[in-house]
Amino acid sequence: MTNPHHYCVIMAGGVGSRFWPLSRQSRPKQFLEISTTGKSFLRLAYDRVSGLIPPENILVVSQTRYRSRVLSAIPELEERNLLLEPYNRNTAPCIAYSSYTILKRDPDAVVLVLPADQVIRDADLFRSTALDALAYASAHPVMITLGVMPRRPDPNFGYIQIERPGGDGGPVRVKTFTEKPSRELAEVFIESGEFMWNTGIFIWRAAVAAAQLERYAPEITVMWKDWRSMIGSPSESGWLEKIYPDMPRMAIDYAVMEKSDAVMAYPARFTWSDLGNWDSLYEYLAALGTDGNAIRISGKGLLRENSGTLVVSTRKDKLIAVKGLKDFIVLDIDDVLMICPRDEKSLKDLFSELALPEYENYR
Repeated sequence: MTNPHHYCVIMAGGVGSRFWPLSRQSRPKQFLEISTTGKSFLRLAYDRVSGLIPPENILVVSQTRYRSRVLSAIPELEERNLLLEPYNRNTAPCIAYSSYTILKRDPDAVVLVLPADQVIRDADLFRSTALDALAYASAHPVMITLGVMPRRPDPNFGYIQIERPGGDGGPVRVKTFTEKPSRELAEVFIESGEFMWNTGIFIWRAAVAAAQLERYAPEITVMWKDWRSMIGSPSESGWLEKIYPDMPRMAIDYAVMEKSDAVMAYPARFTWSDLGNWDSLYEYLAALGTDGNAIRISGKGLLRENSGTLVVSTRKDKLIAVKGLKDFIVLDIDDVLMICPRDEKSLKDLFSELALPEYENYR
């Protein structure tokens, strides 16, 4: 039986620019259906917490322009549980909005916050870990982040340094946060054994999150000063349109987690993938095969003598023939064909060109 004071907030308002051209402003990655399940990442996130959280307590935060996409992915979502921001201002304003909304409904609420763009294969282990962390957060004034042991020195993830490497499986104090270090620094982190990947999955009491935001990010919470009267009122959407143009754009890690002494990491042992870039998609799909390549094609494939190569096609009517590539990305979708080395510098150089006016229609 689910706990009526347990809530979940699914953050689904980002664009996913590092996942271009699959993910772009018109179709962000949370709505893509490229996992092996055939479901969108948003749908997978909702299914992951179903049975763990009462359905009436599952909220999705997205942007106003994605309203129909969210409801199409989750038709059973209650209308009042779809929180729509006029503009994306990163995770701290999103968490402030959802925390105040939940506080107005339930002052005793304990909240699980998770991004919509992740893949977690061990659903049962995820749920048991989340339940343990929810129970701990309900009894302690802490902000918990779930951490997983890193599998490689990936510069695209955030890292948490903890006080007790290994630990006993329970929560441990966080010493430092490092967001997207250099590959060389990430290698040092891995060798030390003191660091975990920051999953961006958080657990806390709504009241604790609000208090910590008010203490460490007053430039954000001052924008929400009228939340008690405005949230849930007929004037809410108009009020949001008024305050969001001046809302600071800030991640919750920078706004609160890096400053607070109430932060703890909860070691998680489930298999976790943050599909935020092409490397992570390669790792996810390559783990499902046996030949060292990562393949996700809708039509027919003729693939020979490739290694370390990611091939993705959404074209059901097309034969994809690839031979002799090493560490490349081959992507074929309706309006873009991308063939590029899979290394970080090549992708960064390519993506930087998208700022040019002639590519505006493809962003």
